[in-house]
Amino acid sequence: MPLGRLTPPKGTRDFDAVQVFRRRYILDILQRTYQKYGFLPLETPALEHLDTLMGKYGQEGDQLLYKVLNSGDFLADVELNSHTSASVLPHIASKGLRYDLTVPLMRYVATNSSQIAFPFRRYQIQPVWRADRPQKGRYREFWQCDIDVVGTESLLCEAEIISLIHEVLHRLKLSQFSIHINHRGVLRGLATMLGAADQETALCVALDKLDKVGKANVLTELRNKGLSAVALEQLDFIFALPTAAEARWEVLTNRLQDIPVTTAALQDLRTIHDQVQAMGLGTAKMLLDPTLARGLSYYTGTVLEVKLQDSTWGSIGGGGRYDHLTDVFGLPNVSGVGFSFGLDRLYATLESLALFPAGIEQTTQVMLAPLDDASTPWALKVLATLRTQDICAILYPASARLKKQLQYADRCRIPFVGVIGEEECAAQTIALKDMAAGTQQPYTLDQLVDKLS
Repeated sequence: MPLGRLTPPKGTRDFDAVQVFRRRYILDILQRTYQKYGFLPLETPALEHLDTLMGKYGQEGDQLLYKVLNSGDFLADVELNSHTSASVLPHIASKGLRYDLTVPLMRYVATNSSQIAFPFRRYQIQPVWRADRPQKGRYREFWQCDIDVVGTESLLCEAEIISLIHEVLHRLKLSQFSIHINHRGVLRGLATMLGAADQETALCVALDKLDKVGKANVLTELRNKGLSAVALEQLDFIFALPTAAEARWEVLTNRLQDIPVTTAALQDLRTIHDQVQAMGLGTAKMLLDPTLARGLSYYTGTVLEVKLQDSTWGSIGGGGRYDHLTDVFGLPNVSGVGFSFGLDRLYATLESLALFPAGIEQTTQVMLAPLDDASTPWALKVLATLRTQDICAILYPASARLKKQLQYADRCRIPFVGVIGEEECAAQTIALKDMAAGTQQPYTLDQLVDKLS
């Protein structure tokens, strides 16, 4: 088989032991913080019915869904040359890989609403799949780390999420970040101001690409959508807002004060800001950003995005409020708000900044190296005793020269090797070699347990 066929598909990856341990370090911090804030775990299947997924993410999202071919021996009764891919799809695929964790959550809430206590607080950490074009920091299979509160319109939920974001990033030793915050009501107001209320979705889609393509390309896309040059001139102020927080509030309030939906949205954002301050985050790293849209079409209120300063990775998480997602599943009038960290972006950031703690990849503390078959019984007794004391230990499984065994321990990053030969068996000791220092000295079994505990 060609080597290219043995590698994972584009946009997916293998993870070695070091990477797995580092990912678990991040996940442990996320899970402990999520649970500290009262979120409980939930897991949903990788597969969902296409009817559940389609139409929830906008046209672009539907195109990026991975559709799964129906199993079994079947033949679609269609003339393929007279159909589009969209018309053939229902005949050959009825399931797909989940695109995010929010829509499966809404499906779960709707089907289990009688057993759920609302507001429902859940966290979910699982992989999702998108048929996107792979590039640096962007994969086809990646992990999302979600929190959501479903069943309340209280803005306290947004304030709590902002507080949680600060705590997670503090625990990960990330300090150079900002939480960009906006409201879909502000975007609706901007569309109204431009005389293009029916183009709100186009405005959101274009603005969502601002970080990637720049202002000029965003304006070009909006012109191609039919917005006039005069209208786009009115939009120019949002690209050059003052950096001071209060000055931003003042400019936006003055520009959009005659549009009720925007006035209400700005008041919501002010309430969230005040509540975050009341929670003790007087130096909260929040930035009112009217260009923040978040591309997913199901957001209806607050939108959030966490961005790293002076980093090529950009956003490491985002979320917002949604008011109608459960409607399509037969449970109307249920509001929710959520946020998701991208595990892969967090990993890449910690790796680039050398912020992973030393030693988190190390599991095996000692390897026992018997020098001959006659030494194996004593080595097995030592091994059993160490494991009884919860000390991570292994025994080299084959008769081999000591040099080969030491080379193996070095490649596996095992810090100690317990050499056991004829002399050690007779004295009931272990010659413990410190791989880093290169020193070696004898220990009794009790002394060895004390040393490694």
